[in-house]
Amino acid sequence: MSTTMAAMVILTLVGLSTLLSEAEGFHYRGRKVGGRTEVKNVSENKEVQDLGRFSVQEFNRRSQIAVDGGDSTKYSVAFSRVVAAEKQVVAGLKYYLKIETTTWDGSTRMFDSVVVVKPWLHSKLLLHFAPADSYISS
Repeated sequence: MSTTMAAMVILTLVGLSTLLSEAEGFHYRGRKVGGRTEVKNVSENKEVQDLGRFSVQEFNRRSQIAVDGGDSTKYSVAFSRVVAAEKQVVAGLKYYLKIETTTWDGSTRMFDSVVVVKPWLHSKLLLHFAPADSYISS
């Protein structure tokens, strides 16, 4: 009977500790596993700048298709630079980018972009590209 009771206590403690770690989020070396982390020195990070350029190119390509052969020039934007970035480990790396662009009329506009990179598959996928809440002066 005492062996059964000890086993039940151990199982209860294991279950409780699992619930607590789930509620708080699992941390490793002070970071939440699966959480976003800031990318440092964004302006000097070639990979991040290339992902920003890819995001703009993919947006322009999709915009051109959506316009159906019409004049898509007014919908396209030119890449200027990535001004901020975060990354998250998922099934690959998910990058959250804030991109500065120049529009067809010469104004500067900010966009938010989300790109998933799977290096082992040599793939990049643009998940999101939309105007950011804030604008830079025209």
